[in-house]
Amino acid sequence: MRRIDNYQPVPGEENKQQEDNGGNMPPSDPSESIPMKTLYAADGSDLHPHFGPYFSDGKRRVDYVLAYQIQKPNTVRKPSPKFGENNFIRRLRRSISMRSSRAPLQPKEDPEITAQEHQTDYHEDDKRFRRDEYEENLLETGLELEKDEGSKIPGIGFLKIHAPWHVLCREAEFMKLKMPTKKVYDVKQGGNVVEKVRLFIHKVTAPLHPKVDVSHPHSVKSLSHPFSREKQHLFDLSDKNKFFDSTTRSSIVYEVLKRTRCTKAKYSMGITSLLANGVYVSGYPLHDGDIEGVNAVPNDRKLLYEEWASYSVFYKYQPIGLIRKYFGEKVGLYFAWLGVYTQMLIPAAIVGVIVFLYGCATVDENIPSMEICDPRNNVTMCPLCDQACSYWKLVTACGTARASHLFDNPATVFFSIFMALWAVLFMEHWKRRQMRLNYIWDLTGFGEEEEDHNRADYEFRVMQKSMRLENSPPKDEKVKLTCSDRLPAYMTTVVMMCLMISVTFAIVFGVILYRISIKAALHMSSYPAARSNIRATVKTTAAIINLIIIIIMDEIYAAIARWLTTLEVPKTDKSFEQRLIFKTFILKFVNAFTPIVYLAFFRGRLVGRPGKYLYVVGSYRMEECAHSGCLMELCIQLCITMLGKQLIQNNLFEIGIPKIKKLLRQRKSEMDTKQEEELNKTLRRHEKDHFLGPFIGLNPEYMEMIIQFGMVTLFVASFPLAPLFALLNNIIEIRLDAKKFVTELRRPIAAKAKDIGIWYNLLRGLSKVAVIVNAFVISFTSDFIPRLVYQYTYSPDGTLHGFTNHTLAFFNVSDFQPGTDPLEPMHLGYKVDMCRYKDYREPPWSTTPYDFSKEFWAILAARLAFVIVFQNVVMLMSDFVDWLIPDIPKDISLQMHKEKILMVELFMKEEQGKRLTMRERNTPQQPRSRPNSHTNCV
Repeated sequence: MRRIDNYQPVPGEENKQQEDNGGNMPPSDPSESIPMKTLYAADGSDLHPHFGPYFSDGKRRVDYVLAYQIQKPNTVRKPSPKFGENNFIRRLRRSISMRSSRAPLQPKEDPEITAQEHQTDYHEDDKRFRRDEYEENLLETGLELEKDEGSKIPGIGFLKIHAPWHVLCREAEFMKLKMPTKKVYDVKQGGNVVEKVRLFIHKVTAPLHPKVDVSHPHSVKSLSHPFSREKQHLFDLSDKNKFFDSTTRSSIVYEVLKRTRCTKAKYSMGITSLLANGVYVSGYPLHDGDIEGVNAVPNDRKLLYEEWASYSVFYKYQPIGLIRKYFGEKVGLYFAWLGVYTQMLIPAAIVGVIVFLYGCATVDENIPSMEICDPRNNVTMCPLCDQACSYWKLVTACGTARASHLFDNPATVFFSIFMALWAVLFMEHWKRRQMRLNYIWDLTGFGEEEEDHNRADYEFRVMQKSMRLENSPPKDEKVKLTCSDRLPAYMTTVVMMCLMISVTFAIVFGVILYRISIKAALHMSSYPAARSNIRATVKTTAAIINLIIIIIMDEIYAAIARWLTTLEVPKTDKSFEQRLIFKTFILKFVNAFTPIVYLAFFRGRLVGRPGKYLYVVGSYRMEECAHSGCLMELCIQLCITMLGKQLIQNNLFEIGIPKIKKLLRQRKSEMDTKQEEELNKTLRRHEKDHFLGPFIGLNPEYMEMIIQFGMVTLFVASFPLAPLFALLNNIIEIRLDAKKFVTELRRPIAAKAKDIGIWYNLLRGLSKVAVIVNAFVISFTSDFIPRLVYQYTYSPDGTLHGFTNHTLAFFNVSDFQPGTDPLEPMHLGYKVDMCRYKDYREPPWSTTPYDFSKEFWAILAARLAFVIVFQNVVMLMSDFVDWLIPDIPKDISLQMHKEKILMVELFMKEEQGKRLTMRERNTPQQPRSRPNSHTNCV
């Protein structure tokens, strides 16, 4: 390669430059290229701001950038031997131990993540040698390179990469990219009635649509076909510079980078290995341009910032087409799914608010709570704890009973059925929306044609194994990692997962002990304020403690799941991603829902009875529910957990952490804010993008939404306001994520995807489990079934009058175990001989005192019957809705069929044209004969 001090021109075929530049540009002569030292003025400002993301000649577009560290001039370089095999392997062995427990490269995420986590001790000479070899191999693939080591970022050099036209065509054919042809056809939106309804809805909702210019109307669509160099005449190549957009160009270049390898070492190294070892510190495609400022020219990024990433447009639809165009199909599908989920939350939130308002409106008509609040019912209740607690009046639980009715009323049963059907409708709606997007984005025939390259960790482990077997290499057998090689990692994963789940259970048990001990301490307190509202204090503080623990353990479990997945050394990025998602989901799901499951199904069940309570850890008596049940405590736990996770973990962290990082970076810098702004104005596009945060993938975004979906569906019977809080959070979340993607993160490498992958299976599983969970919540956690059984079986007048007394059993205080009776038995001002507790047991004067009564078994049978009926009826209705709604919209099915017919017709015409051309070539031309003079005579 020919070198100049600061600019590395690219040797190319001079006679092909005109064709490679799209046919409308002059040849790019290296001698005419602008040296890098003439790109800057004396004050450091850019002399050619109009160049934007281009090479120094202002013509060739920068499709991808690799950043690397350069040695400072004043640094004394240690002598380093030539890059030999033995020297390299020795360093490699020493580095493997340093890399084994660190995170690998996530699929399609910013490569700097790996570069930062896999730093090794390779010498600068070795890194430079590898870069030179890799760049030579890139040149052999046809890519054009330009180095920039005179940037304003000290110690960082940039390698700018451009893909000429012939490389784009070749790689597009290899990757089977579908590109629009010249053939255009009309798209019909269904029947006449359906079309009129859609047009009417579109006109009504016109103010909600983003102001995004569409290149062609929705009623017209280009016929797409996998690109082929032999069939270039089928495609519209009038403007070759715009035929492949910036997203497609960067994807093509990244595919070439992954396929190109360094081969002079004992084992080959791809771009992932080079990034993992710090040969390059980062790699990323460039953003289109600036979003603010006087010099900001109109571009897709600025349009996204104005019409998508602004809080002032929170009420508008998302520009999904532009998101897909700029970030790729995978990111576009995530935001399309998030938009559909948020839209579907609107009817769920409205119905939930109606159910809550119904509870508020009927609270004064609820007979059980009126009986509890009636002071004439002089009911003395048994102590809630041993010794420290005394007898108490049932009327003191009036506030809790009235509040419980807001969430425990007949409307919650209807809401549970509604939410089960809502989940099915949401899944069906998303499937249809996904199929429509697949048709619009030309993904209907997309499979997994994309080659999944090996990960860097896998290559290192295979190399390590091959070195152990180098004395006796297997004949005609490629070295690979087998199940026996991964067996220690698998065993470690199983043990660690069980250990982490046990840790979660232990933490929940610790919070239980906190509630028991703090309740006893508050009862013994001499301060009236501390004893005034003990239940509310214990419930709220315990829920806040659970929230803090959940947030902390979420971060720990995410790191452990990544570490365990790294130990398994998955071969490909896809395998790594699926294993990581599975482990992270299991740990985070158990972490978030274990306290809620305990409150819903276990608290108050394992208590015992007065005189024979159940004790844990010595003298800790298991806690029992309030008289109105545990549903209120479950509601408080759900509310605090959901709001806390959304406010702190999802929003505050996403807003606060980037601002804190920016503040720390400013404090470390010697420049003030104005100087930094002035410097930022003089930086070029690849330098500005270098300061942006790396893209870490969509898994964290999906995970927080999946956990929220579980909160909305699993225990919705106890918290009907959950959809409303989820809706409000998601409205903010969409714009927050949009702003993060547009302004704070580097542009991700566009990845094709036709669905949301494993996340759909998780959503479907949660919606099925939600039916069972809500059936048990209504049946066992709420008092819906006991009220129903009493009203239609035991009530003398068919009403709920007397229900409170029916649920209370009698206990003779003389039957207390020694040392468990209250220290202050005269706390109420009179001697208590008989107290009441909530249970269905025989009275002390019965022949079988304190045994379960026949009412208990009748109610238990009714509860189990309700679970079976509710589960089967709701699932039958769900399956019916699933069967009733087709997965593919009818108009999309017709358009796909029409597209196939048009494609066949297009190729048939082309084949006929070829045959006619061949006939004309093969048919010999007959010589013209002179006209006969006799025939011309009259």
